[in-house]
Amino acid sequence: MRRQRIIIEGIVQGVGYRPFVFQLAARLQVAGWVRNDSRGVTIEAEAEAAVLAAFVAALQAEKPPLAAITRLDSSELPISGARGFAILESRADQAARAQIPADAAVCDNCLAELFNPADRRYRYPFINCTDCGPRFTIVTGIPYDRPQTTMAGFPLCPSCLAEYHDPASRRFHAQPNACPACGPRLTLFSADGRSLPGDPLAEAVCLLGEGAIVAVKGLGGYHLAVDAANPAAVRELRRRKRRDEKPFAVMAADFDSVEQFALVSQNEGRLLQGVERPIVLLEKQADFLLAEEVAPQNRTVGVMLPYTPLHHLLLEKDFLALVMTSANLSDEPIAYLDDEARLRLSGIADAFLIHDRPIHTRADDSVARMLGDRALLMRRSRGYVPRGIALPEKQPSVLAVGAELKNTVCLTRGDRAFMSQHLGDLQNVETHMAFTTAIRQLRALLETTPEIVAHDLHPDYLATRYALEQGALPTVGVQHHHAHLASCLSENGSTGPAIGVIFDGLGYGADGTLWGGEFLAGDCRAFERVGHFRYVPLPGGDLAARQPWRMALSYLVATYGEDLPTLSCFSAVPAEEFGLVRQALAKGVNAPLASSCGRLFDAVAALLGVRSVASFEGQAAMELEMLADLSATSPYPFGLKMENGMLLFDPRPLVRAIVESISSGEDRARCAGRFHATLAEMVRQACLVLRARRNLNTVALSGGVFQNALLTTLVRERLERAGFTVLTHSLVPPNDGGIALGQAVVAGRRMRGVAVGEGRDGGEA
Repeated sequence: MRRQRIIIEGIVQGVGYRPFVFQLAARLQVAGWVRNDSRGVTIEAEAEAAVLAAFVAALQAEKPPLAAITRLDSSELPISGARGFAILESRADQAARAQIPADAAVCDNCLAELFNPADRRYRYPFINCTDCGPRFTIVTGIPYDRPQTTMAGFPLCPSCLAEYHDPASRRFHAQPNACPACGPRLTLFSADGRSLPGDPLAEAVCLLGEGAIVAVKGLGGYHLAVDAANPAAVRELRRRKRRDEKPFAVMAADFDSVEQFALVSQNEGRLLQGVERPIVLLEKQADFLLAEEVAPQNRTVGVMLPYTPLHHLLLEKDFLALVMTSANLSDEPIAYLDDEARLRLSGIADAFLIHDRPIHTRADDSVARMLGDRALLMRRSRGYVPRGIALPEKQPSVLAVGAELKNTVCLTRGDRAFMSQHLGDLQNVETHMAFTTAIRQLRALLETTPEIVAHDLHPDYLATRYALEQGALPTVGVQHHHAHLASCLSENGSTGPAIGVIFDGLGYGADGTLWGGEFLAGDCRAFERVGHFRYVPLPGGDLAARQPWRMALSYLVATYGEDLPTLSCFSAVPAEEFGLVRQALAKGVNAPLASSCGRLFDAVAALLGVRSVASFEGQAAMELEMLADLSATSPYPFGLKMENGMLLFDPRPLVRAIVESISSGEDRARCAGRFHATLAEMVRQACLVLRARRNLNTVALSGGVFQNALLTTLVRERLERAGFTVLTHSLVPPNDGGIALGQAVVAGRRMRGVAVGEGRDGGEA
C-alpha cells in the first residue's frame, strides 16, 4: 500500500474536477479525500502502488472538458488504513494559486434537457452543469464555491440539492446549479421601466420580430438585439447607438444557419463551436441573406453561436440571425448592472429582457479570426479570461496597466500572467471606472498584491497617470513597441533575443517622438531600435487618423514637394480645408512627425479612393485589406538603406509608383494587393540585413497592423522561406490589447535584474 498527498494547480475549480476525482477514486477503489483550497485542489489518496500510479495518471489524462492542469506535485504520506473516499469542505489557508475558470458555452447534455418536454428544466434559460455555464462573471472570491458567487442569493431546492450531493449526477458540486423552482428568472420591462405582462421570453421574441430593439442581459453584460435580416431595424439601431458604419456582430442559432450567409472553413467552424464562443470574422456569402447594414461595405461579418440557454431559446425558430452588439454608446464600456443599463440605454432600447442573477464582472464578447491554421484573438475577453498565460520563468508580482486604446490590465503571480477582459479606450469616465474596477477584481480573485506597477512611457495616458499615483509601489515605464515585442515573445514561450517587427498606429517613442513602423533588436528585458519607417508629418495630429486624406496629402507632399499630382481622391475635401492642411504641412504647424505604418495604410487607402474619412479606428486599413487582389504579388519599388547605423524604410518610391498606377488606370484591387506585397518584401529584406548585422534568426511580428491576415501571411511566408523562425500572436491580441502582458514581463525581468541577450535599454525608463 501507498498513500500520497497530491496537489494540483490550474483550472480545477468550478469545472467538475472534485466530482471527477471522487468518481475516479470509486472506480479504482482508492481511499482518501479531495477538496478545493487556495492553490487549486488537494487530494490524499491511498491504494496499492499500481492502482495509485494509475489513479495519478488518470487525474491528468481523463480530466473534465473545462479543466486545465498547470502543475501536479505529489509527496509520500504514512499509511493510514483509511476506507472510502470523500469530498471535504473547501479551505483557504494556503498561498493563493487557484485559477478561476472562464465562462463556458452551454453543453450538449444541458441543451438536450433544455428542449426535452419531459425534463424538469424544459425551456429553463439558466440551465448549467459542471461542464458549462457562468464562471468568471459570477465569481466573487476563492475557493470557488456557491457562497462566493452571485448565486449565493438562490438557495438550492431539495431536488437541486440532491443533485449537488449525488456523485452520479452531472451537477455534483456544480456551483451555479439551479432550476425553475429555485434559480434566476426572466422579466421583460418596457423602456420606461414597467414590467410587461405575459411570458418574458415569448414577448421579447415577438418584439424582435416586429423590428424592436431589445436589451438582453447575458453572461458578462447586456447586448442590444435586433433582427439581423430587417434592414430598417438595423438602421434604427445604428442611429440610436451613434454607430454609423462599424460592423455589428450577429448570433445565429447553429452552424447550418451560419452557412446560409457566410463561408466557413473547417478551422473557422471549430473556432465558432468551441466552448469559448468568440465572435469569428467570416467571409460573406455572395448571396448575403442578412441586412447589408449589418456590415456595410465589408467583405466579412462577425458571427457567434449561442453560448447561453437564453440565446438558444431566443433563436429557436424565428430568426436566421440576431444582431447582438454590446449594449453601450460608442466608446463606452458594455453595460452590466441593471440600473446602469436602464439609465445608459434609455433612448436606445425599446424593451429590456432582464434576469435577477447579478453579474459581478463585466466581460464583452471575444473577437477572433483564423490566420492560417491558428486562431488570432483580436479582442480577448469572455470565454478566455481569466485563463493564465504561462511565463518562461517566475518573476515578482507585477501589475501592468496597459495602453490608452483597447485597454486591458495584467497581474502576474509566480510564473503565470493573468490578463483582464477587454476594457476599451480610456477616454471617458465610464471606461476609466471599468479600468479601476478590473484592477480591484483581479487583485481580489488572485489574492495577490503587486510589488511593481508597469506602464507606458506616454505621460498623458490615463493608465500612466494611474500607475504613477500608486505612490507606495515602484513603477517601471516600458516603451510601447518594446511591450509589443515582449508580449509576442512571452506568448510563444520565448525570452528572446529576436528581431521585433512592430507595426501599429502610434506609440510614444523612447526618444519622445511618435513611433509606429519599427524594427527592434531585443528581448524581454531590453531593446535597441535598429530600423524604422521614414518620418512624415501627421497633419492635425490625432485628426489624421480619422481623416485618411490628410495622410495621403502628407505623403504626396513628402514625395512630390509642391508639384502635386491631380488626384480624384481629394474631390470631396473642401477647398479651404485642403489649403489649410497644405499650409500646416509647409509650416510644420500642428503636424507632429511620426514613423507610423498604420498611417501609411490610411494614406494608401485614401489615394486609392477606398476611404477618405473614417468613422471608426482602423476602418481605412481594414477596407484596404478587403479590397486587395490576392493574386497581385508583384511589389512596387521602395527605399531601404542604412543611415547613421539605422535601417530606414522610405515609402516615397512606393507612393510615387501607386500614383502612377492610378494614373495609368490599374485596377484598384491590384494596387491594394501589390501594396501588401511591397510591405512584405520590405520586411523580408530588412530582416535579412538585420540578421547579417545582429546574428538574430527569430522574428516576432506584433502591433495592430498584424491583425491584417493578408499582410501577416505574406510576411510570414517570405520570412520562413528565407530561413527565419517567425513568432506571431494567437491567444494574446497583437494590438494594444496585448500591451499589458509585455509591460508585465519587461518590468518583472528588469526588477529581477536579469540581463538577457545583447539588446540595450534603448532609452527606456
